[in-house]
Amino acid sequence: MRTHASVLHLDLDAFFAAVEQRDKPSLRGRPVIVGGTGGRGVVSTASYEARAFGVRSAMSTREARSRCPHAAYLGGRYEVYREVSVVVMGLLREVSPLVEPLSLDEAFVDLAAADLPDLELPTVTALARDLRARVQEATGGLTASVGLGTSKFIAKIASDLDKPDGLVVVPPGTEQELLRPRPVTVIPGVGAATAQRLRGAGVQTVADLEALGLDELVRLLGQAQGAALHQLARAEDRRPVVPEREAKSVSTENTYATDLTDRTLMAELLRRQAGDVARRLHASGLSGRTVSIKVRLHDFTTLSRSATLPEPTDTDRVIARTATALLGELDTTGGVRLLGVGVSGLADWVQDDLFGESTADPAPEPELPLPETVRSRSTWHPGQDVEHDEHGRGWVWGSGRGVVTVRFETAETGPGPVRSLAVDDPALHAWAPPKPVAPEDGEG
Repeated sequence: MRTHASVLHLDLDAFFAAVEQRDKPSLRGRPVIVGGTGGRGVVSTASYEARAFGVRSAMSTREARSRCPHAAYLGGRYEVYREVSVVVMGLLREVSPLVEPLSLDEAFVDLAAADLPDLELPTVTALARDLRARVQEATGGLTASVGLGTSKFIAKIASDLDKPDGLVVVPPGTEQELLRPRPVTVIPGVGAATAQRLRGAGVQTVADLEALGLDELVRLLGQAQGAALHQLARAEDRRPVVPEREAKSVSTENTYATDLTDRTLMAELLRRQAGDVARRLHASGLSGRTVSIKVRLHDFTTLSRSATLPEPTDTDRVIARTATALLGELDTTGGVRLLGVGVSGLADWVQDDLFGESTADPAPEPELPLPETVRSRSTWHPGQDVEHDEHGRGWVWGSGRGVVTVRFETAETGPGPVRSLAVDDPALHAWAPPKPVAPEDGEG
């Protein structure tokens, strides 16, 4: 175990919602909810203003709307979030070569590998304060909560204790004092089912858990989980900060406002999802052998099927062909509310010609027209960046009945006016920031 608080955990506060508030001045200080915007959607991130009404991640959008009907419900802009994440992770790597990203908005940093004069509390605390200020400046005002401790477990718990925009340092030797009064659910891996089983044994706090012997925990929870909780209850965590965490899968899924019953339409939607997965694989220089589909039926039954290919691929036609074949194994006559495609078993090389087809000049799959209930949602979604030839840049507030409502503002302009336009207005276009141009040979 470490003798210094040399593990730092940084977590960007309400990340997706905070980026939206940064870029949309009219939403600052207001409840913002990012995720699925339809009645069957799920909340991805809620701003702290929305959390005050009881909205939380993984809640259904329907329930969120009932709790906070006046919030802004946005579909999300993954590419923007990813770009901000790249900036933050770059700052962390300037501190230490050992950075372990957990997601777009959080990471561990091993300060024992940093260029510091010592690892005493004043030194690491000053570094953490400076890092939070640098993150806020580099991201245009986003805040981060930071925890410092002698292990990843303690640092993660510490970063959650004073959100948002907090800094908590756990001095060496005080870990169990911090843990004992807290509910057992503070320990990673203790979800609702495990917590209920522990309550049956009289365990509600970490102190209660610590009082149980290893044999009893193994009997209650099994060897692996029982042994792990026995250690964590005693603040024992020897896991190193691992700088490279390989992606285990690439996937995408969509929930539909009306149940799908047309098998041809389902196959077309799977093909489009396969194209999205293939583009992300290709952009990351990855390929995968296992293609999976996820299908949620009208009665919420969730089915999955997968097939393992002889060689890795990142080709959309191969992924789509496999996914649609897997769909053929399922009975979807009652209707489908969700479809998803994923590729796992990732590798950093690709078998270009898996089925003996030439990839030099591929014949495109015919693209079927989508019904209006699907097409209208894919045209303009709430939160999407747009630009109008006359009115300039803005973002979509909502659309329906042939009308799209746009608020014309950017992070630089301040709150702007709202205008309603025809959904097919030829002067209205989707907008994306220009990609940086790589310098030509000889340029710095």
